[in-house]
Amino acid sequence: MTNHQESNQPVTEQQVTLRTPAELADALPYLLGFTPNDSLVLVAVHGGRSRFGGRLRIGIPDPDDWPGLVDQITTSLVSGSEKRTGRPDGIVAFLCQEPGPDETGAHVMRRLRPLAQLVRTGCGALDVPVLEALCISDGRHWSYCCPDAHCCPPEGSPLAPPGTSVMAAAATYAGVRVRGSLRDMEAGLAPWTGGTERVREQEAALGRAATDIVPRVLRPEDRTAVAAETLELARRVMDRLRGRPALPAPRRGGSRPSDAQDDSCLTTEEAARLILGLQDRATRDHVAAWMEHEVAGPALRLWRALARRCVGSYAEYAAAPLTLAGWVAWSTGDEPEARVALAMALRADPGYRFAQLLHHACNEGFDPEELRRCLRQEQDDQDVDPAGSDDPPAPRPEPDPTASRAAPCRAPAAAADARYSGAGTTPRRLRRIRKLRELKLQRPASGPGARNRELRRTTRSTR
Repeated sequence: MTNHQESNQPVTEQQVTLRTPAELADALPYLLGFTPNDSLVLVAVHGGRSRFGGRLRIGIPDPDDWPGLVDQITTSLVSGSEKRTGRPDGIVAFLCQEPGPDETGAHVMRRLRPLAQLVRTGCGALDVPVLEALCISDGRHWSYCCPDAHCCPPEGSPLAPPGTSVMAAAATYAGVRVRGSLRDMEAGLAPWTGGTERVREQEAALGRAATDIVPRVLRPEDRTAVAAETLELARRVMDRLRGRPALPAPRRGGSRPSDAQDDSCLTTEEAARLILGLQDRATRDHVAAWMEHEVAGPALRLWRALARRCVGSYAEYAAAPLTLAGWVAWSTGDEPEARVALAMALRADPGYRFAQLLHHACNEGFDPEELRRCLRQEQDDQDVDPAGSDDPPAPRPEPDPTASRAAPCRAPAAAADARYSGAGTTPRRLRRIRKLRELKLQRPASGPGARNRELRRTTRSTR
C-alpha cells in the first residue's frame, strides 16, 4: 500500500472555477501532476469560494483494511490542513481504479461504493462534510453524492478528451504538464523484472560487487579507496549522460525514451558497484549535494537508472538511489516525481531514515532550499580539509528538513572523499558490523540467496 500526502501547492496562480462533477474529474490529474491509478484521493476545500487546499493520495487496499484506512487518512488530511492553512470547510473525494478482468467501470463504481460511504461518514465524524465523491474508471466518472440522473446518469459520464477541459486550458497557459499515469511514473523507477538475461546478469554482478566491496568497507584502511572509486565512477557515468541529452518525454504517459538510452550508458558491473557504494551513508550524503545547476540533470538520470538495476534479491538496495532521485526531483521543482520516488524508496525499505524525512518534508510543503543550504555548507567544509582522515567521522543525526530556520544547520553526514564509514554508529550498528566482519563471504555452491539476505541486513549498518 502506498501512502503519501500531497502538499498544498496550487497548479497556477490563475483562478479556475470548477462547477460540475465532470469538471472536477477532469481537473484531478492537474491537481496531482499525474493521473492516479488504483488510488483514493482526498482534496481539502477552504472558504466560501471552495478553494482547493491539501491533497492526499493513497493506494486502495483490500476491503478488510478500508475502515482503518479511512480513519487514518481523514484524520491526517484534516489535522495537516489545520497546521498549514486552517481547518477545511469540506473535502472532495476521488476513487480511481480501472476495471479488472470481466469488469466494467460500472462494476468498479458499485464495488467501491462502501469505501466512498466510509469516507463520507469518517469525514462527517470530524465535522468536515464531503462535498463530492467521484468514482473514475474506464474513461468515465460517477458521482456518489449527486442524485440527479440527468446530471450524473447511472451509466456514468465520459471524461473529457485530454487537453480539452477548462483546467487543461489553464494548465497549458501556465506551462503545467501532466506526467501521464502514476503507473507510468513508477515504471521508470521500478527494478527490471522477469527472468530475462539482463536481469540475471545484473543480479550476478551485484553479487560479485557485494563480495568485493562489503569487506573492504569494513576495513578502515580500505574505506578511502572504496569511497573514491564510487564517486569517481559516478562522475564518469554522469559525463557520459551529459554527452547524450535526455530525449523528450511523451506528452501523455507511456515509456520514457530516455530510460533505455540512459541504461545503455553504464554496464552491469558499473551499476552494481555504484549501488553497493551508495549503501554507505557518508557517500550517499556526499552525492546528495549534486542537486542543482548543470549537475542535477545527469545525477537524476543516473539515480533513476541505478534504481532500475536493483533487481531480484537486491530490491531493498533501491532505497538509496530512489531517495536520491526523489531529493533531486524535489530540489529542482518536480514535486510529483519526488513524491513518487520517495514513496517507492519507503516501499523498498520502510526504515530508510533519509527517505522518511524527505517524504515528510516534501508532503508538508517545506522549502527544499533549507536542506540545499546545509548541503552547500557541508561541501564548503569539505573543501577546507580535502585530505580528510582515515578515521570515521563523528556521529551525526540524519538531516531534518523540517527543522526551524533558527536552528543550527544539521546537514547529512557527508564527509571528504577520504572518509567512508557508517556515520551515526550506535551499539546496534556496531553489533551488525561485527557480525558482518565474522561473515564468511565465500560464494556457496548452492547460489547467492542466503548470503545476499545476510548482506542486505548487515550492509544497512552503514546507512
